[in-house]
Amino acid sequence: MIKQYYLRTVSALLSSLTPTWRERIYKILSDMPRLLGINLACGFAVTYVLRTGGSLFVNVTVSMFIGFSAYTLINGTKQLIWRDKEPHVIGFYLMCLLVAPLAFFVGLLIASYLLNFSINAFSHFQWNHVSNFVIMTCIVSLVAAWSFWNRGKMAELVAAAEAEKAKNAAIEKQALQAQLQMLQAQIEPHMLFNTLANLQGLIAIDPERAQHMLAQLIIYLRNTLSSSRAEQTSLKQEFTLMQAYLELLAIRMGKRLRYTMDLPDALQQTSIAPMLLQPLVENAIKHGLEPKMEGGSIHVVAEAVTGQLHLKVIDTGLGLPFNYDDSHVASTDGLHVGNANIRDRLLALYGPQASLTLTANAPEGAIAHLTIPLPQLP
Repeated sequence: MIKQYYLRTVSALLSSLTPTWRERIYKILSDMPRLLGINLACGFAVTYVLRTGGSLFVNVTVSMFIGFSAYTLINGTKQLIWRDKEPHVIGFYLMCLLVAPLAFFVGLLIASYLLNFSINAFSHFQWNHVSNFVIMTCIVSLVAAWSFWNRGKMAELVAAAEAEKAKNAAIEKQALQAQLQMLQAQIEPHMLFNTLANLQGLIAIDPERAQHMLAQLIIYLRNTLSSSRAEQTSLKQEFTLMQAYLELLAIRMGKRLRYTMDLPDALQQTSIAPMLLQPLVENAIKHGLEPKMEGGSIHVVAEAVTGQLHLKVIDTGLGLPFNYDDSHVASTDGLHVGNANIRDRLLALYGPQASLTLTANAPEGAIAHLTIPLPQLP
């Protein structure tokens, strides 16, 4: 929690800098908590493990200055030698070994100057064993450099993974949009040609019905065009589209098609992906009602149950084939393939929380049941 607050504060302070400097300073500040922890551990180790004498305060203070000196000199030397390029691993660690002894003495001198200590005040360091402290500084510097190196590599890998994830999401989104447009391209010409053929015949014998049919066609095309350009649509708009679609078919099929629609007021503005209902309605017409001599009825209903949106297309057509198994897709069965495509869209858009099932309707017909999670209200 503290680290998150620290990083948020740092991000706010750096927002006015150029991207390059912002990235550099952000890296330094994000390294500080780990660097402070390493320095503090060294101070405790010198006091309670090596037992060189001196107070914990002095040892921690000197460790802090040595640690910050090592961090500054190593990063500064790295920038001078390699600039913004990736350093060679062996060369980088050799550079750390060469810079670490210098960092030890620089940190010691800075600590004595800033804290107004004389060098004699550090007599507990036992100058005849100064090599032990230099070796300790080299070891800690190598371990810290390895830690920061791996942390930077991990951050790069995470950033690359996020970029790849965003790229894949964009590609998947484009694929879904292309699939939607392909679906519309498959539906609209067939629908349009049949409607225009019926319209041509009605103009001469029944101008009033022809005018009504033309009005429904305009509504249908307007809503279809709007849906094709949007990632989301409202249930009200989707039901308006389905009503125009079914009304056009009802004019063509006459008494062989009866339909009802049920959309509660509370769900009218609910957002869903476009073109989820139409393939189900078209399947009910194509595989259920059109082949049946006397036709039948279609009921389209929406309801909300325990955080899930349930959309049902209920028909009284021929029903499902004998021993129908919707889990096995047959390439020659348009019903299977169409349902598989819808399920692929549902999985990509909503994840495993969404589903499509087809069951028999008693006493005749079929029920296409679409379930998707309701959008979270703000």
